[in-house]
Amino acid sequence: MRRDIKAFLIDVVEATDAILEAVNGIKLDDYCNSRLIRSSVEREFIIIGEALTNLSRLNNDLFTRIQNAQRIISFRNKLTHEYVKVDNTLVWGVIQSYLQPLRSACVALAAESDPGAD
Repeated sequence: MRRDIKAFLIDVVEATDAILEAVNGIKLDDYCNSRLIRSSVEREFIIIGEALTNLSRLNNDLFTRIQNAQRIISFRNKLTHEYVKVDNTLVWGVIQSYLQPLRSACVALAAESDPGAD
C-alpha cells in the first residue's frame, strides 16, 4: 500500500514525540551514559530521515518548506552509515535546537494537507 504525504508527516511528528519523551527530564550526561536512550533516539532520527526522504520524493515543494530537512536526512545517513563516528553531544544539540521547530512545521503541513482536521 502506498503511503501519502500526511502519513510521512505524521511519522515525523510521532518520532519527534518519542525522542522528546525519551529525553524528558534528563541532562546531556544522562543521555551520554545511557545506551538504551541513545539507541532509541537514534532510531527515531532514522525514522525521521526516512520519512523526509519519502516526502521529498512525493512532493518536493512541500519538502522544501521544512527548514533543515536536507540536513536532517544527512544526519540520518550519518547515524546509519557512520555510526562509529556519532558524537553524542551533537545528537543532543540537534534535539535541543532542531526538534521542536521540525515538529511544529510537520504538524502545520499535515493540517494543511487535511483542512478538515483539527
